[in-house]
Amino acid sequence: MPVSPALAYGCRYCHASASPLNYLLISTLFHRHRRTVSASPHSAIFTNIFFSPLFPNTNFLTGNTSFSRMEQFWSGSGINKNKGLVENLQRYGVMTSQKVAEVMETVDRALFVPDGAPAYVDSPMAIGYNATISAPHMHATCLQLLEKNLQPGMSALDVGSGTGYLTACFGLMVGPQGHAIGVEHIPELVSSSIENIQKSAAAPLLKDGALSVDVGDGRQGWPEFSPYDAIHVGAAAPEIPQALIDQLKPGGRMVIPVGNIFQALKVVDKKLDGSISVRTETSVRYVPLTSREAQLQGY
Repeated sequence: MPVSPALAYGCRYCHASASPLNYLLISTLFHRHRRTVSASPHSAIFTNIFFSPLFPNTNFLTGNTSFSRMEQFWSGSGINKNKGLVENLQRYGVMTSQKVAEVMETVDRALFVPDGAPAYVDSPMAIGYNATISAPHMHATCLQLLEKNLQPGMSALDVGSGTGYLTACFGLMVGPQGHAIGVEHIPELVSSSIENIQKSAAAPLLKDGALSVDVGDGRQGWPEFSPYDAIHVGAAAPEIPQALIDQLKPGGRMVIPVGNIFQALKVVDKKLDGSISVRTETSVRYVPLTSREAQLQGY
């Protein structure tokens, strides 16, 4: 049975040392995934490696994959461009959930990237402080993995919330009767993410308190509003933090990258009896889930 090229999922925070071996590993990272695309000239995929002046550490690089035909801008208004981005993710089989498509169409990505950045390209982007906003295909992946735990009235925690994009998506999915919490240890990013959300479709949720973003060490979760139906973590832990497992509600799900050199996106489910099951979704490359000081110093 022929194997189709699969999406080589990147991450919110990708990192590699400057060694040629690690560079080669990242720049050639392809792996199998249950959602694949057919091999054709129109579905070529490649790894996008770039350096950014926003990263003070020159050893910091971000690797993500993009479809060649998605590396473009769409004509028309920002809303139409955002819709075009979502339609391309659907066309290439990245996004299969209609609910996730509706949410990503509603939350305009341009409000959550730096001014002048190509918001509608399927690529991660530097946001300063050795951090990035994930590529749209990674957002779609995580939202779909958590969709059943982001129903109206549920609660969600976004660890390493960055510019606030995924937290805003969580807020729209759980609605005004639910609660979406973003935790970010860089205070400047928390301030700017609140401003971003205030401009977005999730603004009423922020005003009413159904959505919030706080400064904190995400490794400890956010006990105040626990337990959570859904937890998303945007940096790689050497092992799954017990604090986050403890704050996961029975029946809840967490999506978290785990590992050091070799990392995997893990799906953690807490059963109704409190027992835990863990499975691997795909290979990824994230920076460490670490302290604020270590991140600012370049890990």
